[in-house]
Amino acid sequence: MAKATRKQALGRGLSALLKDPENDIQSASDKNADKVVGNIVELDIDSIEVNPFQPRSHFNDDALQELASSIRELGVIQPITVRKLDFNKFQLVSGERRFRASKLIGLETIPAYIRIANDQESLEMALVENIQRQDLDPIEIALSYQRLIDEIQLTQEKLSDRVGKKRSTIANYMRLLKLDPIIQTGIRDGFVSMGHGRALVNIESREDQIAIYEKIVGGNLSVRDTERLVKNHHEDASAKSAGTKTKSTPDFIKTAKDEFTNHLSSKVAIQASENGKGKITIPFHSEEEFLRIKKLLLGK
Repeated sequence: MAKATRKQALGRGLSALLKDPENDIQSASDKNADKVVGNIVELDIDSIEVNPFQPRSHFNDDALQELASSIRELGVIQPITVRKLDFNKFQLVSGERRFRASKLIGLETIPAYIRIANDQESLEMALVENIQRQDLDPIEIALSYQRLIDEIQLTQEKLSDRVGKKRSTIANYMRLLKLDPIIQTGIRDGFVSMGHGRALVNIESREDQIAIYEKIVGGNLSVRDTERLVKNHHEDASAKSAGTKTKSTPDFIKTAKDEFTNHLSSKVAIQASENGKGKITIPFHSEEEFLRIKKLLLGK
């Protein structure tokens, strides 16, 4: 208990140091920076602003209330992380749930690790640390991966090293962003799982995606059932495509083919497109048969 009290007192002492205009620390090389940067400091909640780079956009109200109750009883066990913006002004890097819950119960201060970082470093820290959380939904993770690639200019290979995930895992998450927004929302809200989404993403048409998604939700279908539906969808599409090719043969070709076959006593092959262009193939198996067909065609 004495150790905890001493640590808390130290945090409050550093907090006073930060509020001293003569000790306005802006970089790691400034005087007293080593006493503050990387240490736990009790910061005024009002001096902290939410990180605009925060990739997380959905917070469960019930879970937030539960965390608030825990903080009321036990305090903030894990400090948040902030970066220094200006004199006595900070920006949240990670720990927004703890920050929000603390505000809910009216805490005036909160323990925080202080870092000095530029905007890009702040974004990367927020995204990478956010991805490591256990309670993120698959779409939030996919969006975080996408932002790291787009805004930090990371390749999937470098991203794999940075977040400690296989490239195939990252690719599977990011493919979910090809789903219709309605389905993405369904994954975030728990109506369907990532497994359902991975099956649905194999369908290019978003209209068809939605049609199968409605069947999944309405029938409470499993991932295996969904994979079967997707497979059947592709088979039906292939059958329709094959049927369309057969139907595309002009009617005059179909009639003429029988006439040629009857007249020449030989199975004639005719290929033609809808615009009327094509070719006629007349097979023969001997010189005698060739001469017979020639006589029928030319009269000599």
